[in-house]
Amino acid sequence: MTALAGVLPITLTPFTDEGDVDEGSIDTLVEDYLGAGASGLTILGIMGEAARLLDDERERVLRRYLRAVSGRVPVVVGVSARATRMSLDYARRAEDAGAAAVMLAPPDGTKNLDLVFEHFRQVAEAVSVPVVVQDEPVNTGVVMPAPFLVRLLDEIGGCRYLKLEETPTLPKISAVRERAVSPVGIFGGLGGLYLYEELLRGADGIMTGFGFPGVLVRTYELFIAGERAQAQAYFFRHLPIIRYEAQLGVGGVTIRKQVFARRGAISSPHTRSPAPPVDQLTLAELDDLVAVLGL
Repeated sequence: MTALAGVLPITLTPFTDEGDVDEGSIDTLVEDYLGAGASGLTILGIMGEAARLLDDERERVLRRYLRAVSGRVPVVVGVSARATRMSLDYARRAEDAGAAAVMLAPPDGTKNLDLVFEHFRQVAEAVSVPVVVQDEPVNTGVVMPAPFLVRLLDEIGGCRYLKLEETPTLPKISAVRERAVSPVGIFGGLGGLYLYEELLRGADGIMTGFGFPGVLVRTYELFIAGERAQAQAYFFRHLPIIRYEAQLGVGGVTIRKQVFARRGAISSPHTRSPAPPVDQLTLAELDDLVAVLGL
């Protein structure tokens, strides 16, 4: 079982101002994430605009990230797709490229949980690396209750991790921890909004696209060192910017790309259409928060 724990950011896919994949910025972005203390990376997720990539672009992004990381930390590769055959192909390619694990969500709109179970089973049995089960009902439209998630994790040998994006995550973490028989690693998400509480509930870390991963890393480090009061105080101090970034309707990936571009981790904040723009007032408010928090 590949050991995944800590902060594994959901990475961006950088583009040039013209909208082409910017492989050079992948290199600088990797150094930014690792410099912040990330214990792994999760690529080709929703934050990585995976659904907006052409097939050849997806392969280039996959291999450039793995080359840039060069084995320093484990890389989890998103392989979600609308069809099981597509996810199977993505998963095999990810394993061939050197992924430590693959992250898989249910096919969009699949309400029949028996079909969802079969989707996970086929992909998990097609590769030797672990599968991270992604519970993401907002984007997929698929609700997977805790008992179903426990069934996936207990009955499908390759499903060894769980990434939760449902609000609230906390009761589901407790439910899975209490009921799962097989060992399972649990990760939160949601921009980091509930990281401290998720750790208290037994989460092993977080996978999210927050623009300041070092904040999440420090919270995690303090927590696992047994310094819970310090972890809580540090996390609560930075919660305003986590809260601000997590707003619906202010840009999503777009605002986070602005954050990374502002500190030089990527050359351009370009986001592929359709994507809502970030207005100047929002950016001014963000800059004010960054200054107040000393980030």
